Amino acid sequence: MVPLHKDNQEDICPICLDPLKEAVSTDCRHLFCRKCLSQHMDKASVSGVFGCPVCRKPCSEGVLGDGYMCYSHQKKMCVFCEASRHLLCVECLQSPEHQSHTELSIEIAISHYKERLNRRIRKLRKDLGDLQRLKAQEEEQLQALQVGWASHGLRTELQNQGQTKEQPEALLQHCLDQQEDLPVVVAVTQLSILVSGLERMAKELDASTLKDASDLLDRSAPQKLEGLLSHLPSASPKLN
Repeated sequence: MVPLHKDNQEDICPICLDPLKEAVSTDCRHLFCRKCLSQHMDKASVSGVFGCPVCRKPCSEGVLGDGYMCYSHQKKMCVFCEASRHLLCVECLQSPEHQSHTELSIEIAISHYKERLNRRIRKLRKDLGDLQRLKAQEEEQLQALQVGWASHGLRTELQNQGQTKEQPEALLQHCLDQQEDLPVVVAVTQLSILVSGLERMAKELDASTLKDASDLLDRSAPQKLEGLLSHLPSASPKLN
């Protein structure tokens, strides 16, 4: 087979026969999807000899990139340790510090964390919808206050109490200017950013981002968001 080259816009992975995804090049300059080559290396590790799937020339495990190599043992990472949140090679697994930990094969770990990310996304989308409805209610209350100011003689009442025309109008404008700082508005913004991050992580998840996925799941755990969500109804301004 003729080696594939990077300037070919229709490069096809020789293993899955689909367009290349996260293309990596072997020592002999054949291109493969990173995932396909990683799985091929996993199977080849049984015999202890890794060769190019196309021409069978010997290849180093380093072709997958630094993110897939153990710096300590120069071996391909094969499992994800949930306790340390590190990728480990077969020699790392022999270390006493990992004997009591739970390890998942990288392929299973990616599937497991993608499922957890998607569950968390569904939950937070629901919370975000509730917050957006609350935000809309508070915006309506502020608009009602503005209308009431113009039509219900509130301005006259304050002026009769000795305030100038400019003072009550300044108070109303200050109230409207503070709308972006209301707890519910801040919560909607922060939760929207968090959901976007989770969605991006679920879409792009691979071996090199498993630790980031675990960290993000921790930061978005319900107990971590209690301070952001639980107090909102009571903290909402009462404008009517």
